[in-house]
Amino acid sequence: MTDSDESAGPVTAATDRLIATASALDAETLTGPSLCPGWTRAHVLTHVARSADALTNLLVWARTGVETPAYTSREARQADIEAGAGRSLDDLIDDLQIASDTFATAVTELPADAWRHEVRIGAGNAGKNIPARRTLWLRLQEVEVHHVDLDAGYGWVDWPELFVKRALPETVRNLGQREDAPEFTLMIDGAAARIGTGNGATVSGSARPILAWLLGRSSGTDLETSANGSLPSLPALL
Repeated sequence: MTDSDESAGPVTAATDRLIATASALDAETLTGPSLCPGWTRAHVLTHVARSADALTNLLVWARTGVETPAYTSREARQADIEAGAGRSLDDLIDDLQIASDTFATAVTELPADAWRHEVRIGAGNAGKNIPARRTLWLRLQEVEVHHVDLDAGYGWVDWPELFVKRALPETVRNLGQREDAPEFTLMIDGAAARIGTGNGATVSGSARPILAWLLGRSSGTDLETSANGSLPSLPALL
């Protein structure tokens, strides 16, 4: 999937996988801890639904030209997640399905020339401008990564290959642009990628476990490092 794609197909397929996993939960596992610190699995499902609403807002903005922020504020975003996390599993799944279907409908309704319109990702007046077509990729990231966060049988080993192929170079590039990133070198299936100057440790492995580690969804036990087994400490990315 690239930014030139204008189909909700990959997102819909990923959402269907997420809902299938969620449907197998029960009341006890639903309220159990997810891989997101401080969040239960119910929090994760609510967050994924509200992020669909946020990206739908941006597509409405692109279609109408009327500024429609993703979220009114960070505080409102968090309050919505907390308020929704106490619902039953059926209600959570219904909410996620409706929000996802609404996003998919907004995709189909957006005229071809509107995909290049710029919108702003973030709360209120914060955030950076992006072309509307990038909302498709952002949504796919949200669904795939937070599916893993449910910690309910779907892991980073299950990520589709096309997702890994796009997410890894983008994640490496974004990390390299951060001032709080440590300096080290990645050896990804034998190919070098430098973070900062590349000084420091060399971390080696294949694409999938490296992506999972960079995104904070793996401890990196599948990776090798030149620093006596100690991996660099990474800032949170997603």
